[in-house]
Amino acid sequence: MELRGSVGILTGASRGLGVYIAEALARKGVSLALAARSETELKETQTRVERLGGRAISVPTDVGKMKDLRALVDAARSELGPIDLLVNNAGIERYGLYPEYDVDMIEKTLRVNLWAPEILSRLVIPEMVERRNGHIVNVASVAGKTAVPYNVVYSSTKHGLVGFSWSLREEVKPFGVGVSVVCPGFVSDSGMFHHWSRGQKPPSVSRAVTPEKVSSAVVRAVEEDKAEIIVTRGLAKIVDISHAISPALTTAIARRGGAYTFLRRATKGDFRG
Repeated sequence: MELRGSVGILTGASRGLGVYIAEALARKGVSLALAARSETELKETQTRVERLGGRAISVPTDVGKMKDLRALVDAARSELGPIDLLVNNAGIERYGLYPEYDVDMIEKTLRVNLWAPEILSRLVIPEMVERRNGHIVNVASVAGKTAVPYNVVYSSTKHGLVGFSWSLREEVKPFGVGVSVVCPGFVSDSGMFHHWSRGQKPPSVSRAVTPEKVSSAVVRAVEEDKAEIIVTRGLAKIVDISHAISPALTTAIARRGGAYTFLRRATKGDFRG
């Protein structure tokens, strides 16, 4: 899809990867409705977009609430025009032992990471199908391609998001609408991993990538209509292939490569800068 002159919605736009994605889309000429809970931080992203010559509005949104999602779509349409692009980037995670997980946190993670992208897609896709133009990008994770102990709920939502993306893509492809899923591994310098790891390097089986690399993948997914892009380094680059061939081998490599020990440490909060 041609990005210049298009109108897009970006969730999770106030911090982390969302800021980089907003800037990358602004450079391509996308007018953006920026969504997140923090109005102050949203305004900061909006300022960065406008400094790049882009057009943007800030729409404070709790993506876990239906009324907020409807209000977001209405604001984007009324202030910017018909919606051509949706980037579902908002996400939360909580490392921990699953038997000790708070049930309210399970529900919140499911709503933000999976329910919200499916609902937002449902709200915007009819007009895309009608106009035979549009694209949806779901930002999932390598955690949606293989087993990730100690982050079970997050991983399950990302597996769901990958499946949703592939299935929806096949349904709307005949109508000229694209759907992509971008699966980053550990991301340096910004985002959730950067926050909780406190500068610790991940195991060599999945070395970190920059947020610029991820934002570039989002742009490429739209422009080249890519079904799926995995953005990581190390052996994790082929995790989709290895897991499809032999899940047992993939998990054995992760275990012996120190990935599970690294993730277990995250549950204890024992990383130090």
